[in-house]
Amino acid sequence: MTDGVDTPDRRGRTGLHLHGRDLTGNPRVRIHDVEVLASNWYILRNTTFDYQHNDGHWTREQRETYDRGDGATILLYNTDRETVLLTCQFRLPAYVNGHPDGMLLETAAGLLDGDSPSEAIRREAQEETGHHIGEVQPVFEAFMSPGSVTERLHFFAAPYDYAATGSHGIATEGEDITTVEIPFPQALTMIRTGDIADAKTIMLLQWAALDGPFRRR
Repeated sequence: MTDGVDTPDRRGRTGLHLHGRDLTGNPRVRIHDVEVLASNWYILRNTTFDYQHNDGHWTREQRETYDRGDGATILLYNTDRETVLLTCQFRLPAYVNGHPDGMLLETAAGLLDGDSPSEAIRREAQEETGHHIGEVQPVFEAFMSPGSVTERLHFFAAPYDYAATGSHGIATEGEDITTVEIPFPQALTMIRTGDIADAKTIMLLQWAALDGPFRRR
C-alpha cells in the first residue's frame, strides 16, 4: 500500500499515480507508467513515456516531475514615488545552493490553493505585505522550471499607496516576511549586481521597465 496511491497521504489524497495518463494532446508522446515517489506535501512523480523523435524513431524516456500546484505573484508599485514594494524572507534552497545568506528580495507570491489566480494573489499580497489590494492587472503566465517542475505562475501588477512596516506572513507556517520599499531605478541596478536574484521578481521588474508603469514613453 502506497500513501497517495491506494491510501490517503497526509493531505487526504489518493490516485496520484493517475496524473497525466489520459493526456492526448501530443501524438508523439505516449504515457506508459506513473510512479509516485513522494507525497509528503507536494508530489514527486517518475513518469515513463514513449517519445517519437523528429526522424520518426521512438524511444522510452523517464522524467521526474515535482508538482506543487500553480501559483501567482504580483509587483506592487507606486508611480508617484517611483518605487516598488518587495518582500524579504529566508529561502533554504537558495541558501544551500550558494546564496550568501538565503535572504531573497522577491515580489509577493504564493500558491493558488484552489482559488482563482486573481483571488489568490490578493490573499498573498495581504498576508505577505499587509496590503489589501483591489483590482489587479494580469501581466503574463510562465512555466518557471519546465524541465522538472509543473508549476505555472500567473504574474500580476497593482499600485500601492504606502509601505506597510513590520513582519508579515503566517507564523504557523513558519513565515517571517518583511517588506522593503525600493526606488525602481535602484531595483533594476540590483538585478545587475545580483542583489535581486529571484527569477519572478526580475521578470516583473523588467516588464515594468519595458511595457509597464515605468516605461519611458
